[in-house]
Amino acid sequence: MITRCARPRIRGRSKLVSGPCNPAVTSQGEGETMTMPVMSDHLYTFDEWRELPEDERLKIEVVEGVRTVSPRGYAFHQRALHRLLARLEEDLPRRWSPLAEVDVVLSKKPLTVRIPDIVVADSAVVDANPPRLFGADVRLAVEVLSEGTRRVDRVMKFAEYAEAGIAQYWIIDLDPPISLRAFTLVDGMYELDGEFSGIQVLHVAGHPVRLDLTALTAR
Repeated sequence: MITRCARPRIRGRSKLVSGPCNPAVTSQGEGETMTMPVMSDHLYTFDEWRELPEDERLKIEVVEGVRTVSPRGYAFHQRALHRLLARLEEDLPRRWSPLAEVDVVLSKKPLTVRIPDIVVADSAVVDANPPRLFGADVRLAVEVLSEGTRRVDRVMKFAEYAEAGIAQYWIIDLDPPISLRAFTLVDGMYELDGEFSGIQVLHVAGHPVRLDLTALTAR
């Protein structure tokens, strides 16, 4: 018997589900599955990327057409994201919208799509509920360093976000003492504003944001 398969769809992307129609998901035991990345021997186009399955455990990005997969951050990483997001929401005016882990298209040809840990974007764009953002929509990108992503965040994304014209970039290192390196785009390149720890007041799009970096992971 031939099984005819169709992918269930959600807004802008298809969703990965287990079963005979999706060999990318294999059983790991009752109540548990293991997701295996789907390999490709060609460079992805924008339209092909939009059809890729979503996966709640993995961050699926594309770098110059090549699909890359990385795991989600651990507990401290997630706690830091939630607390930083809440602080940005509280201190920024309504014109700016902080968002966590959204697709940002940095370039269509060759296709580069990143998923920053946090972005601050123009609310006029976010209020339209788009399935993805573009680099021009983003004022600030934030990455929280994790094992396996340090070089990507410090080198590759550093260059990619600058090339896409993202005006500000923060890199947060959760290793004690927790620190934040802030950069501002000047003539197409990031310049270091400073490295900060403890309680600080930083500016996003000219608006002050009070941060207690030591509280990002503490209970």
